[in-house]
Amino acid sequence: MFEERTQKLKARLVEDGLEMALITDDDSVYYFSGFYDYLHMDFGRPTILVLPARGAPILVTPTIELEMAQRMTWIEDIRAWQDGEGSEWRGDLQHLIEAVGSAAIGIERGTMPSLVRDFVDHVATNSNLTDITSLIAELRMIKSDEELQLARHSGQVAMAMMTAGRDAIREGVPEYEVALATAEAGARSAAELLTDNYDDGWMSPNTHFLQIMASGSNITMAHRRPTLRQITRGDPVFLCFCGMANFHRFKLGFDRTFWLGEIQDSRQAEIYEVAVASQRAALEHVRPGVLAEEVHAAYAEVIQTAGYDYPFRCGRATGFSFLERPQLVAGDRTVLEPGMVFAVDGSVSVAGYFRAQVGDSVVVTENGYEPITEFPKTINEVVVG
Repeated sequence: MFEERTQKLKARLVEDGLEMALITDDDSVYYFSGFYDYLHMDFGRPTILVLPARGAPILVTPTIELEMAQRMTWIEDIRAWQDGEGSEWRGDLQHLIEAVGSAAIGIERGTMPSLVRDFVDHVATNSNLTDITSLIAELRMIKSDEELQLARHSGQVAMAMMTAGRDAIREGVPEYEVALATAEAGARSAAELLTDNYDDGWMSPNTHFLQIMASGSNITMAHRRPTLRQITRGDPVFLCFCGMANFHRFKLGFDRTFWLGEIQDSRQAEIYEVAVASQRAALEHVRPGVLAEEVHAAYAEVIQTAGYDYPFRCGRATGFSFLERPQLVAGDRTVLEPGMVFAVDGSVSVAGYFRAQVGDSVVVTENGYEPITEFPKTINEVVVG
């Protein structure tokens, strides 16, 4: 799978007149090589995939990751560098860049770490540095059958998390306890799927992204984290798994708004219904041939017609990255095609008062879409406990 992807990129490099590509984004390195390390640039240690258009790929990675890289990737030429020894990763990279002379080199301009970019700019003075971010994004838009299986399994993990989170919402329960319940349920679900479906000893079933949630008077904060706050009767509770729904490195978007016991303010229920209706309008437009911005327009029209402010983007493509292309937003005229995976939201926010959001992930099919996350969202079903 990884080698096949690499061959497709190499063919595009030749077609576009590029002699080499420097792949530095964590998710892109994994997408083509099958290798990842959790620390990478957060600890100042670059891993760089050097991809000659007509030669074998080279993986430049820290010595501390060498054994793992040798066992994870299909790439044979792995060049390890040690902290503080010689010029570290710079020596190999300089040699490889100088070997192509003045030929064009592709880089991921927006995601290349500044540490690496400064060095490349210094060394590649005679080369034509070309941004291939869009090229890679295009290659990653349509998911393979293997990726779609990962997406569906990621959806199962996400739904296990949501079920556990919903069931943990009780009077006097602190937010962090709800988050613990979701993490445990997700890990157990992922472990079962890994055991039953994958021969891969590298993927952890455990989540490694902090829960997003808000409750009570903090409900308007879209990306708040769990605290010691105790949930009380009548509280709205927002659970978001847009980072935690991450199985075998395939990411999804998924969120719901709940109430504990009752909805004490009828206007909150009205706002919630508009959010659900906006998502429904968006999903009705998810099918091949529709422009990405048309999905967003349908969602935004419902919200604005109801008298609320123009909303944030309706959704985004996902995959091995949290944000991929296209986005369901005004101005994105990408045509939807079968095999694309999207997180599709419905949301209404009234500053300082209330915010409701529902979100699901779907696969674009030949005739419409296939839901990956299916979870109750009618008003009666989201009042819990």
